[in-house]
Amino acid sequence: MEKPVILVVDDESRMRKLVKDFLLRSGYSVVEAVDGRDALDQFYQNRSISLIILDVMMPNLDGWEVCREIRKESRIPIIMLTAKSEEQDELMGFELGVDEYISKPFSPKILVARVEAILRRAGGDLSADKVVAGAITVDKAAHVVYVDDKPIELSYKEFELLAYFIDNEGLALSREKILSSVWNYDYFGDARTIDTHVKKLRSKLGTRGNYIHTIWGLGYKFDTKESQPDAQERE
Repeated sequence: MEKPVILVVDDESRMRKLVKDFLLRSGYSVVEAVDGRDALDQFYQNRSISLIILDVMMPNLDGWEVCREIRKESRIPIIMLTAKSEEQDELMGFELGVDEYISKPFSPKILVARVEAILRRAGGDLSADKVVAGAITVDKAAHVVYVDDKPIELSYKEFELLAYFIDNEGLALSREKILSSVWNYDYFGDARTIDTHVKKLRSKLGTRGNYIHTIWGLGYKFDTKESQPDAQERE
């Protein structure tokens, strides 16, 4: 079995080496990029890349610009690294389809653990059948979602969130429970991150976004048997 290839993008050589060393020790192959333009060149030239670790502040295209370009044609998992810890930046990252957002300084061991979790979930359970919920079909093995028999594009986290909702259909789920289960680690950011993802997910599901119900003061419930016409307008 070939080693997963990770693209590490950072203009600081010391940071690249730190991340690379820990990834190599964990059995991954590593490709490096020194700035935003180099990152795009590496991405387009090496289609075997499985995940990107991307710094925000860089010359020759920053991390946000790189992410926008990549998201035009790929849903490859992206972990953003930043020296900032502001909520606005974090929400912007998730809006762009970032899968994880890690503030510097960070533990390299935790970073590797998140890489492993993302790749494990992205690989899916190859023995899993398609899951049908109302007019939505989720193929976990192929990582594809169909709404009314038409494929839709979801980010990695949106896919995981939808799959989690369907697996727990009919149950009231708190934001904290969703964060813990979908993000798969102790999340110390604002739980409103969930609201941002739910809003985008509802929009992409179209009229079927009304399957996701807001439970005021708690979180959300996914239910195909109840109707909630104005669901897409709610946080």
